[in-house]
Amino acid sequence: MTASTTLTRLTALALTGALALPAVAQTADKALRMILPMAAGSVGDSVARGLSGPLSRGLNRPVMVENLPGTGGMAGTTQLARAAGDGATLALVSSSHVINPFIFKSMPYDAIKDVTPITVIGKSMMVLVVHPAVPAQTAAEFIQLLQANPDKFNYGSSGIGGVTHLPAAMLAREAQVRANHVPYKGLAPQVTDTIGGQVQFGFVPVGVAAPQVKAGKLRALAVTGTSRSPLLPQIPTLIETGLRSYIYDPWLAIIGPAGLSASQVKSLYGEIRTALDQPDVRRLMDAQDLTPITMSPAETAEFFQSELAKYGALVKYAGATAE
Repeated sequence: MTASTTLTRLTALALTGALALPAVAQTADKALRMILPMAAGSVGDSVARGLSGPLSRGLNRPVMVENLPGTGGMAGTTQLARAAGDGATLALVSSSHVINPFIFKSMPYDAIKDVTPITVIGKSMMVLVVHPAVPAQTAAEFIQLLQANPDKFNYGSSGIGGVTHLPAAMLAREAQVRANHVPYKGLAPQVTDTIGGQVQFGFVPVGVAAPQVKAGKLRALAVTGTSRSPLLPQIPTLIETGLRSYIYDPWLAIIGPAGLSASQVKSLYGEIRTALDQPDVRRLMDAQDLTPITMSPAETAEFFQSELAKYGALVKYAGATAE
């Protein structure tokens, strides 16, 4: 090898390195954008912000949480679906991700094809609550009351097809009862009007309902999970009360845009799992009545498909549609 050839090769390597190093540095320095297609103050918002610190340390890059609520979560998820598949944009989504395809006549993205599932991070449950004036002390008594008085009671929800509407639809299907649905624009007005007696019952996240139940403003009758909630341990599940197939366990998951490489997904999944194992994050999830879940990217993809089938049937039964 001549001196001139060696010099040429070394020069080429130096130029290649000079070009490559800034790209790597730019990727490492670029903040990870965590889109949250739900409002500030929600359970998902609290969890995303609790995760951002340990996840930032693990990834060695800032994690910026951005609330983009609207249209059942579609506003934020649309931004996620349009993002580049470079690992710099993620989203924390709820069960609404697999419910929306059945609620809306058209969507700007495909809930399966336009995203990359990374992991389900936790499941929660709802609690069936009634206004204290309702003459039922147990879920069984309340179901009997509904059966004897079809369409005489009103229940609130945070919106058509939302996570507090569908558990009521499931109750109607499983217990063969009928009641009038009153959709609100959000959870807060739903809870306010249940406390005020404008609607007689509803399903509310346990973490939201527990203080109202303990204050005597609402009466809790049953929870929707497979086991009792640590926040309301005295309240039985609907399974315990006789509805053997009643399970309603909304979840939170982290997804990326389509096109993420296998190595990107593996790295992100590992760092998210490590962040979720931090004691502070665990305490935060406990306070929100979220049960941590360990679900791999492949398992998450399969889970999304099974949840599509489950919620598709429930939305069809409820007749829930939105323009």
